[in-house]
Amino acid sequence: MIYRTVLIKLKEKYATEDKRKEIATYSESLLKSLPGVVRVRVGLPADDKTRADWDLHLSLVFESIDDVEPYRVHPDHRTYVDKYLKPKMDHIRAWNFVEQP
Repeated sequence: MIYRTVLIKLKEKYATEDKRKEIATYSESLLKSLPGVVRVRVGLPADDKTRADWDLHLSLVFESIDDVEPYRVHPDHRTYVDKYLKPKMDHIRAWNFVEQP
């Protein structure tokens, strides 16, 4: 299994409790429908320190690393990132990890 961790820092006007929840709900709904995605979890900051640095945590699970690139370039994912997220965010970071056997 591959675990993809994504951290997102939103622009100030979107970094409110209501906007975070709205973006989190939409993100989970859209991402779980994309090919190759086994599971999606979306997290919100649990404390002030985290909230100062990041606004959303996306955790996606794939069967294999070969499923990640098709997901990344899928037209619905590109629209989500380019049209929905980018106008709302300051920066994003993503990493892939393999499950320890």
